[in-house]
Amino acid sequence: MASVLNPYLSFNGNAREAMEFYQKALGGKLTANTYGEYGDPNAPEANNLMHGQLETSAGFTLMGADSPPGVPYNPGNSFAVSLSGDDLVELSGYWERLSDGATINVPLEKQMWGDEFGQLTDRYGVMWMVNVGPSQS
Repeated sequence: MASVLNPYLSFNGNAREAMEFYQKALGGKLTANTYGEYGDPNAPEANNLMHGQLETSAGFTLMGADSPPGVPYNPGNSFAVSLSGDDLVELSGYWERLSDGATINVPLEKQMWGDEFGQLTDRYGVMWMVNVGPSQS
């Protein structure tokens, strides 16, 4: 297996909700394990996600989890998840579904460099960038 690089998002108790939202927006299969499955099933965080992984038919893999017990949750804006390609219909569909409850930072529209580009911060505080370039065919 070749090495891969995937975004791994942290949440504050709502990772399952967020990962299910991303599954609806991007499609694919979501697998998840809770802290209770590998620790105390009666702990307050037992139902929180220890690890969630979404794998889509488009080849995207997005991972996420709730912050572990005792580790403070510190959201930040020093990262973004970027979706790019040349299929306007597909990428516009992701944009529309991710826009539900989001703050639109840059509308998805033609930019000075010629591509369709948009940036939003979704309802979970995660920044997404969508870039649609010219078709390579």
